[in-house]
Amino acid sequence: MATKRNRIGTAAAIAACAGVCLLALPAARAHGDTTDGPVVTAAKTALERGNVTLTLKWVKKDREAGIREAFQKTLAVRKLGPEAKELADKYFLETLVKIHHAGEGLSDAEPKPAGAEVEAAVAKADEALISGRVQPLAKALSDAVADGIRKRFDRAHAAKENADSSAEAGRESVEAYVEFIRYIEQVAQAAKPPAADHKH
Repeated sequence: MATKRNRIGTAAAIAACAGVCLLALPAARAHGDTTDGPVVTAAKTALERGNVTLTLKWVKKDREAGIREAFQKTLAVRKLGPEAKELADKYFLETLVKIHHAGEGLSDAEPKPAGAEVEAAVAKADEALISGRVQPLAKALSDAVADGIRKRFDRAHAAKENADSSAEAGRESVEAYVEFIRYIEQVAQAAKPPAADHKH
């Protein structure tokens, strides 16, 4: 009887958390955390197999205990019925995503960048890993970067021609210049080889 009450209490606690935190298992977050992304996919597989180890690669070692505890609670509540199972699963998915984000230095108020272009690029990255072919991904990103450079260059170059005609034109030229240079800096930073490569 006490065990049953404990399970009901755990279910109620999960329900309360879900009501506050889970109404948006974030479709707006980056692909890795969406319903078809690798983090959530790992969580679903782990729950079906009863094997929490499948999720631990997505969290830092010092946060592993939190995932193990949430997983055990989820498995217990899942046994109470279909509705409890659905709610418990959502609780675990949200907990894993939250702890995964925390390990990356992100908070719930600061989700990873999202948007159609980023989502498409990350989806292509997942496809590349599955197919073993990186060329389509590299070409798509290379074309996108080249287009971004051209557009910002054209704007900065055109604005520079009229920069001295008025204060407003001068400000527009400076704004276009700064945007162009910042974009180049971001591309150059992203193009740096991984830290491991610097050692060789």
